[in-house]
Amino acid sequence: MSTLDTVKQAGAAGKLLPSSVENITAWLEAGFLPQWAVAAIDELVAQEAWDELNNRFYQLIKFGTGGMRTRTIGEITAPSEVGTPSPLGAPEHPAVGTNMLNDFNLIRATIGLFRHCQEYLQEVEQFETPKLVIGHDVRHYSRHFCELAASTWTKLGGLAMIFEGPRATPHLSFAVRHLKATAGVVITASHNPPHDNGFKAYFCDGAQVVSPHAEAIIEQFKAVELGELPAFLDVDLGKVVTLPVSVDEAYYEALEDNVLDPEVFETATPKFVFTPNHGTGAISAMPMMEVFGVEVHPVEEQMVQDGRFPTVKSPNPEIKTAFDHALKLAEEVQADAVIATDPDADRLGVGARNPAGEMILYTGNQLGSCLAEYRVAKLKEMGIIPLEGSENAALIKTFVTTPMQEAIAQAHGVKCIDTLTGFKWIGEKLKHYEEDLQDRLFEEEGLALDYDETDLSTRVSLLLDYSTYYIFGGEESYGYLASDRVRDKDATGAILMFSELMAYLKGQGLTLAEYLDGLYLKYGYYAETLLNLYFEGAAGSQKIRNIIDSYRTNPPKEIAGAKVVKLIDFGRDDIEDADAKPIPKEDFYFVELDNGYRYAVRGSGTEPKIKFYCFAREDVDSDESLEAVKAATMEKVEAMKAALEADARARAGE
Repeated sequence: MSTLDTVKQAGAAGKLLPSSVENITAWLEAGFLPQWAVAAIDELVAQEAWDELNNRFYQLIKFGTGGMRTRTIGEITAPSEVGTPSPLGAPEHPAVGTNMLNDFNLIRATIGLFRHCQEYLQEVEQFETPKLVIGHDVRHYSRHFCELAASTWTKLGGLAMIFEGPRATPHLSFAVRHLKATAGVVITASHNPPHDNGFKAYFCDGAQVVSPHAEAIIEQFKAVELGELPAFLDVDLGKVVTLPVSVDEAYYEALEDNVLDPEVFETATPKFVFTPNHGTGAISAMPMMEVFGVEVHPVEEQMVQDGRFPTVKSPNPEIKTAFDHALKLAEEVQADAVIATDPDADRLGVGARNPAGEMILYTGNQLGSCLAEYRVAKLKEMGIIPLEGSENAALIKTFVTTPMQEAIAQAHGVKCIDTLTGFKWIGEKLKHYEEDLQDRLFEEEGLALDYDETDLSTRVSLLLDYSTYYIFGGEESYGYLASDRVRDKDATGAILMFSELMAYLKGQGLTLAEYLDGLYLKYGYYAETLLNLYFEGAAGSQKIRNIIDSYRTNPPKEIAGAKVVKLIDFGRDDIEDADAKPIPKEDFYFVELDNGYRYAVRGSGTEPKIKFYCFAREDVDSDESLEAVKAATMEKVEAMKAALEADARARAGE
């Protein structure tokens, strides 16, 4: 019996999903697969690895909040994929499958992006060659995928530019703007496990693609015929441009915009332990900390770039174990703080000593709130924004980031803009503010403005007069941004902001814990926690869908003894942000309880999980009562989290 006959028989027996049968059949019959790939499918079918085949073929790979991100190495690897493994142990070939990141899907994505860029350039009457900048991190196949995408782009007639080695994701965002490219791509899976990789697409503004570009690229991706792929499978770098060091130097210069008051470093020098967790973080972070005189002790064993991330359980700075080596070194050198970046250096996690000398790790919500308060207050002190605030200055955060930042904005008289989850939406707001400034300047003054070539102080002044000045933005998942010359979260920029804050506090004889407690006394105690429920593969995808759909068809009535008083359905309700701009529809819910607590529900756009974000706020009467308020609040939040998990698993059908 042939492999195709066995596949169809397995589908008829319910061992393979109908979509898996359809996709496997389409790939085998199209005749585009090289011999090793056909052999790999034959081998998995012969093993009766039905779950593996379902996971690989049940759907076409999708664009989410971070582009495409999924496995590039299967749970089961076929012998023909293993071939001659890489020095780091990766199979010779990325895993075959319509739902896997491999050469075939990467080529289709590159062709789709190119064809959309061609159409866009024609629409805006810019009759030029589509230009693409590609960056990559240290993961398995990242350099190969980078070169394959560049080769594909040039074979299509475009100009492709790549870095000589790995770079941070925000470095790519900057380069797209700096080089006036049509689009950009980063090959990364951020903080995901080693078996994953991704294709993260950016447009000419330097931000991740959003509507209508995202949908158009997806349609172009789907329209690529499988028979087109063989012409692009062999990598040819003959016309690919390797970027000069001047692009790195320009990024480093832009990073200096993140420091508001360099003089604080003359008063006190913070001492940090730093780990890039085997990723790209050290490339820009180390030289930039040196510029401002920060004393840095790197975790040497984790400075080695290695896509296996061998010394950590997870390279995600949201997880405490990512700091294990840094915390040990911090005790040896008596550092003031520990800082950790994820593999593509867009996320930053920190820890700092409390008054008792203990090293405390801070959440993204906590650090983001401290940075927001410091920056707004410092900008007022420096006379950059008025003491009473300005309706033309804004903090931007995602809906699932702590409402404490909204309280900070209100107290300082500036706007707080909420966006959907994903930094691409913050990037879209920055594009709107930039375009608004340029349009109004031209209409009212007859002036054309080169945004990035305008010095920072002039740009800020113009934004405050004609548009909105972006002070600071971030998301709870350890992403922060202040310099609008970059349009994605930037760990190095965040390190510089944190360095300035720590230098200021050290000069004042304060700890970060004392500074944060001061904010709680001023604004109330805000507590947040996150529940992640993982559901792997095709069956897991359906469980996530069950939970999401059930919130619409069977809304919850109570959680942990608190009654539900309001459910906001972002997929159905018409919602506007503080700029009176409509929020795009998305399967995302906010649930408000009668005790004043809230939680949000959304499926992850980049990982096989569903997320529940819990929010609480309590008044604080005095410094003496703060610790008791913290303990009582967190007890309630943990009870809510436990109740949400039980309810979610029931809704999933477990």
